[in-house]
Amino acid sequence: MIQSQDRSYYIGASDTSMVVGNWETKTFEKWWLEKLGLLKNELKTEAMKAGNNYEHKILDSLNIENLIKDNQIIIDRLRVNLDGNTNTCIYEVKTYNFEKEFKVSKQYWRQAQVEMYASKIFSLFIVTYGLEENDYKNYFNKIDKARLKLIPIEYDEKFIKNEYLPKLEILTKCLKEGVFPCKQLQK
Repeated sequence: MIQSQDRSYYIGASDTSMVVGNWETKTFEKWWLEKLGLLKNELKTEAMKAGNNYEHKILDSLNIENLIKDNQIIIDRLRVNLDGNTNTCIYEVKTYNFEKEFKVSKQYWRQAQVEMYASKIFSLFIVTYGLEENDYKNYFNKIDKARLKLIPIEYDEKFIKNEYLPKLEILTKCLKEGVFPCKQLQK
C-alpha cells in the first residue's frame, strides 16, 4: 500500500469519475481544492483502514510469480498507483462487506481503465475479498480463499481516447496553472 496519502497536485486513477463527471458541483469543487493543495481530505473509515491493512495479504494469497506491489506510474500530472502487477497483468484489490454482494461500480471500472492506459498493461483483474465483522477488528486474520474472487476487466480504448484524455488534458493544464477549470473548457 502506498504510504503517502497526499493527493494534491496529481490526478489519480481513482479520480477518474471526477475527471469525466460534472465539473459544476460542490463535490467537484471540494475535490479540486484538494488537488490544488488548498484542502485536505481526512476521511478514514473503518472499511478503508481494513482494506488498506488487508491489501498485501490478499495479494500474497494469490501466489502470483513476479508480482510487484505498490507500483507507481507518473505521466505529467497523472499519478497511478497499482496495488499489484506483473509485466502482463494488473491486480486491483477491493474489499467489501461480505454480507453484501460485490458489483463492479462505474467508478471502479473507470479506475481500471486508467490503470491499464497508464501502465500499458491491458489485462486487469479486480480482486475482491469479502470482509467479515471480525476482519474489521483484527487485521491479522488469515485470508479465506473462499471469499476471494477475480473479476476480469476489458480495456476500452474509446473511453480513454474520447472521454478521459481530452478532459485530463484540460485538468492537467488547470492544475499546473493553479486555477479552476472553466465551463467553456469542458465543452
